[in-house]
Amino acid sequence: MSDLFATAANDQSSLRPLADRLRPATIDAVVGQDHLLGPDGPLGRMIAGGKLSSLILWGPPGTGKTTIARLLANHAELSFEQISAIFSGVADLKKVFEAAKIRRMDGRGTLLFVDEIHRFNRSQQDGFLPYVEDGTVTLVGATTENPSFEINGALLSRMQVMVLNRHGDAALEELILRAEADVGRRLPLTADARNNLKAMADGDGRFLLNCIETLFETVNDEEVGPELLTKLLQKRAPSYDKDRDGHYNLISALHKSLRGSDPDAALYWTARMLTAGEDPLYIIRRLVRFASEDIGLADPEAIHQALAAKDAYDFLGSPEGELQIAQAVLYLATAPKSNAAYRAEKAAKRAAKSTGSLMPPAHILNAPTKLMKDIGYGKNYAYDHDTEAGVSGQNYFPDDMARQNFYEPVERGFEREIQKRLAYFNKIRASAEPGDEG
Repeated sequence: MSDLFATAANDQSSLRPLADRLRPATIDAVVGQDHLLGPDGPLGRMIAGGKLSSLILWGPPGTGKTTIARLLANHAELSFEQISAIFSGVADLKKVFEAAKIRRMDGRGTLLFVDEIHRFNRSQQDGFLPYVEDGTVTLVGATTENPSFEINGALLSRMQVMVLNRHGDAALEELILRAEADVGRRLPLTADARNNLKAMADGDGRFLLNCIETLFETVNDEEVGPELLTKLLQKRAPSYDKDRDGHYNLISALHKSLRGSDPDAALYWTARMLTAGEDPLYIIRRLVRFASEDIGLADPEAIHQALAAKDAYDFLGSPEGELQIAQAVLYLATAPKSNAAYRAEKAAKRAAKSTGSLMPPAHILNAPTKLMKDIGYGKNYAYDHDTEAGVSGQNYFPDDMARQNFYEPVERGFEREIQKRLAYFNKIRASAEPGDEG
C-alpha cells in the first residue's frame, strides 16, 4: 500500500473500518484541500513556518477536518486533545485545560480540537478565551455551520477561518483508487455506476469510503451497474438544515437566479429545497417578495402569479401543488425586471424620517368645519377630474419641502408605459400656474 495513505502505526487489521485505514498520515496525502494545504495555501505556509495559530475549520461533512487537525498537531509537535461539543461539558473542558497547563510548564504545547464547536453555547465559547489568549492551548474548532453566525465574535476574532471545499470528482476518484489499492482489487462497478457512486457521495469522502467498504463486502465478481448500485446503497441525504446556513444559501441562490433571469437555475434551486424537505410556503413567500422587490410594475402580473402559487398549494398540497410553484418560478425568472418600486419605497421612508411632522399643504386638506375653511383648509384645491387632462398639476408635498422624485421606472416591460405617463404628468405640473398650486 502506498505511503501516502499509510496510517502512522501501519496497522492494516481488517477489523478497522476502511475510512480509518485510509486516514492520511501526512499533510500531502490529504485530498481536495490543496487551496489550504499546498505550499502557497495558508495552512501550508503555517506548517512551513513552524508556527500554528488557532483556527476554525469550516466545511461540509467528510472533507477531512479531524484528519487535518491531527496532522497539524503532528507537524507543530503539539499534544493532540480532542473533544466533541455534543458530548462534552464544562467539567471536560476544565480537565483538558489543566492538563494543557501542566504540559506547558514542561515545555510542550497542546492542540485542542473541538468537533462541532458551534454546538457550545455563548458562555461555553467564552470559556476558551483566556486559554487561547495566553497560549495554554492552540484551539482548532471544526464546524459545518457559518462561523459568522455560530461562533462568538470575541472568540472568532482570535482565530483564523479556513474554508474546506466539498470533495470534487477528482478527489473522490483518488479516494476510490486508494481504497482499491488497500483492498487489492478493483471496485466491481461499471463506468456509469462508478460515476453514480461519486454523485451519491455528494462531496462526502467518509460516506464514499463507507459505501465502497459495503460494496467490497457484499459484491463478489459480478460487475454492478447503476440500477443495482442504487438498490445496494442508499444515497447520501443532501446537507440541508432548515434553520441553518444551507437553508439561507439555497434561498439566496434561488433569489439571485430569478433576478438574473435564469429559469433553469431557478428551477434547480427550487427543486433542491423541495427535495431536502423545505416548507413549500417558505419558498412561495420568497417568490411573493421577489415579485415586488425585483419585478414590481415592470410586470404587474408577477405578484398575481406568486399569490396564485400560494393559493394553489394551499388547495392541492404536495406534490401536485408544487407544479404551480414551478410555474410561478418560471414566470418570475422570465419576467422583465425592475427594482424601481423597491428603491422608491426605501427613498420615501428615508424622506419621511428626515422631514419630521410637516403638514400637508392646506389646499389638499378637507374642511368639514367653518373654522377650518376660514383658515384656508381646502382653498384653491383643483378637482383633477374637472380638468381637461384629468391631472391638475398641483403640488401635493408639504409647503416647506422641496418636491422629491422617488420613483424612477426603468425602460423595461410595463414600466416603459409608466415612463410615458409620468413624463406627461410632469409636463402638466411644470406648466401649472403658481396660483394653481395653492
